[in-house]
Amino acid sequence: MVSLEREFPVGELHRRATTERSDPRTVVDVTVRAVLFDFSGTLFRLEQDESWLDDLTDDFGYGWDPEAQAELMRRMTAPVGQVAELPAEYQDAWERRDLDPRLHRKVYLEVLRRSGVTEQQAESLYGRLVDPDCWTPYPDTVEVLRRLHAAGIRIAVISNIAFDIRPAFERLGVAELIDEVVMSYVEGAIKPDPKLFLRACERLEVAPEQALMVGDSREADGGAADVGCRVGIVDPTPTSERPDALLSVLADHDIRV
Repeated sequence: MVSLEREFPVGELHRRATTERSDPRTVVDVTVRAVLFDFSGTLFRLEQDESWLDDLTDDFGYGWDPEAQAELMRRMTAPVGQVAELPAEYQDAWERRDLDPRLHRKVYLEVLRRSGVTEQQAESLYGRLVDPDCWTPYPDTVEVLRRLHAAGIRIAVISNIAFDIRPAFERLGVAELIDEVVMSYVEGAIKPDPKLFLRACERLEVAPEQALMVGDSREADGGAADVGCRVGIVDPTPTSERPDALLSVLADHDIRV
């Protein structure tokens, strides 16, 4: 039985665990000591107040139907994939949007305009997108963070984002429960780049094999598996439809808090 002790450096822990795991004769007992969470679609979701889209009208002056409104919100928060056809001058901005707040603003205003939103409406909607106070926590977000903290399990949030999300946690009174917040625009890397997952683990002083990554994108968050983390995927459904998915994914990985 292999025991991963804290006195080894993180890089050594990763090397030892990976070597041991690759030997089929060896059984590795690795306890999860840290949980890494995505932000959008995992802990929080951007959900519009009815007043946000009240003044949206089509070419005939009719208000947008619920399906069109839902698609607009999806385009504002989709974790991967290009959500609208963009001219060549915006392609670089799209690819690098979560690395630079200026590019983020430029390309999302264009996405909104190309979705049929006026300039004034686009400015208003974009302001809400980058306002942490406009994001709604999932019903079990606070409970999960408190339980993990009480159990001594380290917590990090890793997000492809171009604005500071920490005020969202401060508003809920749980900011002090989170050990690290790793944001792409600060780190200069975007998930699934392994650097983000490795940096989080190093700062938490755990080996990747001792961490569980919880997110809503197999493409972006699933990249944590490439460095040795466990991965749990949740569905980014409306908060009213997902009461306990975070607790469930922890239980699926034998983290009972």
